[in-house]
Amino acid sequence: MRGVLTGYKVLDCSIAMAGPFAAQRLGDLGAEVIKIEPTTGEWQRHVSAGGARGNRINVSFLSLNRNKRSIAVDLKSPEGRQVVHDLVKTADIFLQNYRTGVAERLGVDYPTLSRLNPRMVYVSISGYGETGPYAQKPGQDLILQGMSGAMLSAGSLDQPPAPSGQYVVDAITAYSAFEGALAALFHRERTGEGQLVQVNMLDAITTMQMQELSVFTVAGKPQTRSAEPHAHVYIRAPYGVFQTRDGYIIVAFPPLRKLGELIGEPSFLTMDDEVDSWTRRDEIFAKTRERLRTEASAEWLDRFAANDVWAGPVYGFADLVADPQVIHNGTFVEYDHPTEGRVTTPGFPIRMSETPCTVRYGAPLAGEHSRAILAEIGYPTERIEELLRGGVIAETPSPAAVADE
Repeated sequence: MRGVLTGYKVLDCSIAMAGPFAAQRLGDLGAEVIKIEPTTGEWQRHVSAGGARGNRINVSFLSLNRNKRSIAVDLKSPEGRQVVHDLVKTADIFLQNYRTGVAERLGVDYPTLSRLNPRMVYVSISGYGETGPYAQKPGQDLILQGMSGAMLSAGSLDQPPAPSGQYVVDAITAYSAFEGALAALFHRERTGEGQLVQVNMLDAITTMQMQELSVFTVAGKPQTRSAEPHAHVYIRAPYGVFQTRDGYIIVAFPPLRKLGELIGEPSFLTMDDEVDSWTRRDEIFAKTRERLRTEASAEWLDRFAANDVWAGPVYGFADLVADPQVIHNGTFVEYDHPTEGRVTTPGFPIRMSETPCTVRYGAPLAGEHSRAILAEIGYPTERIEELLRGGVIAETPSPAAVADE
């Protein structure tokens, strides 16, 4: 089955999450993604989230590098740079997230590579932008969350700023890079012209808050947290997480009269949704909280669903993976990995009728495909063996390849 990007080649020189996630999305759509990593392996191979080490590949790396092959190259050596330059001549997209200045030192900056392949789309991801006062600062998800202002858009005055439960800045940056790569590729197909695409984490998380920041900059509404833990400072009450008799549920700004009828709170029956829900936010939140504690989550959710009130459960991961809609959607994919066994992982959020996303490769071992990748661009066997002996490239054969010998 052909993917929509079948026939396009992506060189992924990125590390950690944002870059590899963007490249994985391109691979999910059918592109041939070659991960170019140091001979010791990419940084993420050696840093595990949650201590999930895996057998030979930790789960963090496994989750961000499917549908890729790996070549391990010493880019600090002239011979290693030449290997990458030869690959660039055959590529459609090059993606990197080096600290500002590193790409130039390694000889894989846009001016250098565009001379080798003017049709190539070059995607550069940075923390704060590639020029300016913060250009040399490392971009890290939680730090950017704090800087973005988003942590003060939820919670109460007496609570500390609330970080997201996801690596939200990395994720939105990845999707911005993915979107930019596709747009530039479309331009290339129309004009034959490659270009530089620059994405930074600070702009990505800032522009994601389009509504919130426009309410502040255009309407002049201050970002004011109140006494109760509202889920968002710019959404009217009640809006948040509420404890029930046996757990927690979400309630999202229902009509106050209807809510009052359903939970037995008479004071809500005369309140105005667009006036009182702002001026009496804490009162509304507190009264809703007290009423919802009296019954079980399922009872409230059934009652709210029957009366078209927006509400939902608070899941843990065990609940999420067992949810019937998640199962129906095929949200998770399963495949067999040569070293990690049966892998179940979040799959593809994109559905395409004629060119569906598929898993063609699990996350590779470091340099697993070094030999094959160079052979495909015309390197003779003798030269490949010479590069291996000299440490310019490295390989880790897959167990299946070893078993076949």
